[in-house]
Amino acid sequence: MELPRGMRDIEPKESSTIEYVRQKFIETSNLFGFQFMESSPIELLSVIETKSGPSIKNEIYYFTDKGNREVALRFDFTIGLTRFATAQKSMRLPSKISTFGGVWRYDEPQKGRYRFFHQWDIEIYGEPNIEFDAEIIDFTSKFLTRLGLENIVIDICDRELVEAYVKDVFKSDSPDVIGDILRAVDKIQKKRKQDIIKEYQEKGYSVSELEQILKFSEIKGLPEEIEKEIDVTKIKNWDKIVQLFNTLKNRGVHNIRINFGIVRGLDYYSGIVFEVFERDFDVGALVGGGRYDTLTKAFGRSDLGATGAAGGVERIALLLEKQKVNLQIRDARISVVFVNNDMQKIAISIASQLRLKCIPTDVDLSGKSLKKQMEIASTSKRVIIVAPNEYANNCVIIRNMEDGSEKQVRIDVMLNDVESSLQL
Repeated sequence: MELPRGMRDIEPKESSTIEYVRQKFIETSNLFGFQFMESSPIELLSVIETKSGPSIKNEIYYFTDKGNREVALRFDFTIGLTRFATAQKSMRLPSKISTFGGVWRYDEPQKGRYRFFHQWDIEIYGEPNIEFDAEIIDFTSKFLTRLGLENIVIDICDRELVEAYVKDVFKSDSPDVIGDILRAVDKIQKKRKQDIIKEYQEKGYSVSELEQILKFSEIKGLPEEIEKEIDVTKIKNWDKIVQLFNTLKNRGVHNIRINFGIVRGLDYYSGIVFEVFERDFDVGALVGGGRYDTLTKAFGRSDLGATGAAGGVERIALLLEKQKVNLQIRDARISVVFVNNDMQKIAISIASQLRLKCIPTDVDLSGKSLKKQMEIASTSKRVIIVAPNEYANNCVIIRNMEDGSEKQVRIDVMLNDVESSLQL
């Protein structure tokens, strides 16, 4: 009775953390004017292969359904949302869409990464505009701050910038060569430099040229720092990436730097790209995104540009746990406890009436001692104590679990005005 490799049950504590991230994500989506939607969890395999190609089969879950159609479980949200957006001929532009849910990938399981996991995702569709790219990065920064994560860095780059450098070094315009070398740059954060060189030497690439590219990919810093290090006048799109950097500063986003090693692994990225890391947490990128106008073109909409980002929720949850971020779970729940078995029926009745008023409420159903009930209720914001002497006067005791203060309140008054009664 075991689960398939790479799968796991999400236990209550982790589920609570995922829900916390989801709530903060939706709150931030509303602040930025993104429209939340739920995309289909199953796509036609041909849709997924539109840009990723047949080799994507090695990385996803796919099968033939009962109608003999080749279908696949979604491995990200971008392809599905782009399929949806490009089909909406009358959609008002720019269109800002957000979503949150589970995805499936046939990756090698690792810390913080399973074969089923959760992602949040935001996309903007419309004419290419660097302010849209800035909006995506601004959202990402503010969302992570709202989660309580402050020790992060957002590395930005321009894929065309790195592509142009690769073309110049390798003296080639071949998409296969350029794609191969960009994948080598993307691997540098995950594999040892010498392992990458050995791998590509076996493919027939020049070691000296590859080393030149990898050295270039190690350049990172503020614009003025990079300008002192290399001649940026020979770098394509340098002005564009500086413009992005400055507009982000204008938005109050200060945890950013330019990093020529950021190209993103997926082939559909076509311009600005970025990744987010926690400075002291070696678990890989928390968020990745960028511009992908080539994907909308692949779906038949050459008039439609697109930019977006996605973040792995389980990795964020690991970081929240590591940094002991207060998830404010205490604020959400009331507990009703009883002094003896005679009071249990009364406590259950009070809990039921509070739930009718949409107040999250716990009550013990198994007849535990008051001491044990209070231990379980220690994470609640308020505890309502049902005791014989107070109940004889139609009253209960309300205890503030944050400071230990108490007050006595009539039951009918409390149920008529719950919010005021629970304030201490």
